[in-house]
Amino acid sequence: MTGYGKAEGTIGNKKFSIEIRSVNSKQFDLNVRMPGVYKEKEIPLRNRLSKKLIRGKIDLSIYFDSNGEDVNHLINTNVVKNYHEQIAAISGELGLNSDDLLATILKMPDAMKQERKELDENEWAGIEKLIDEAVEKFVAFREQEGASLQEDFLLRINNIEDCAKSVVPLETERSQAVRDKIEGHFEEFKDRDLIDSNRMEQEMIYYLEKLDITEERVRLDNHLKYFKETLENGSAQGKKLGFIGQEIGREINTMGSKANHSEIQKLVVQMKDELEKIKEQVLNAL
Repeated sequence: MTGYGKAEGTIGNKKFSIEIRSVNSKQFDLNVRMPGVYKEKEIPLRNRLSKKLIRGKIDLSIYFDSNGEDVNHLINTNVVKNYHEQIAAISGELGLNSDDLLATILKMPDAMKQERKELDENEWAGIEKLIDEAVEKFVAFREQEGASLQEDFLLRINNIEDCAKSVVPLETERSQAVRDKIEGHFEEFKDRDLIDSNRMEQEMIYYLEKLDITEERVRLDNHLKYFKETLENGSAQGKKLGFIGQEIGREINTMGSKANHSEIQKLVVQMKDELEKIKEQVLNAL
């Protein structure tokens, strides 16, 4: 959800610069920096941008340079007179020189006042056009980043799929190894003739079924396909991809807990590594 867009233009006697930048956030969090004269437009501006920018911690800054005609700087006469009377009186008591106090007084608080012109609707309409231009560039930046993310997601998902497929031939090997191990223990039993072979086979099947990861592999395969479909299915799918990633992780973890085979465990670790990279990148998706 990182992004950047900038637009510049001249409206009347002012040169405006609009900047939009964002970092990751689960919600739409807009921080607006604009001159006070435009503050009454902030709420409708927020509502409009929330529909276009969707998510992210976003900073919108509006700057302008002007020739100063929009602001009138006036001397606050009553305040200046009051300052002068007090300073002159204190100077008289202390025997200080009170000549040329005006320059000092004008630097004191409230000695100057400003009178701003009212908001010009035509000027704001021009600013909105610049904001829209900055938003277009911002969205284009996000789309470019999104294309790179999509390629990375597909690479990671395909790697997980390859690992899951590599588990299949190992499952048969693992089942046979477990069977041989159990039968080996019974070979050591002195009264083997007393063993009920049917019951032993049932118990062995039960034990092997508890270690079976076929269901997990099937569900994992479905989740991986769903992840790919979601990538191709419109915009603003970041949260959904995050939820699917959680389901993928659940199946991989279960496979790891039931693996009981060193090579399968290695493949599980590789799948977890790829999934962690996906989770990190999902934070950058809308």
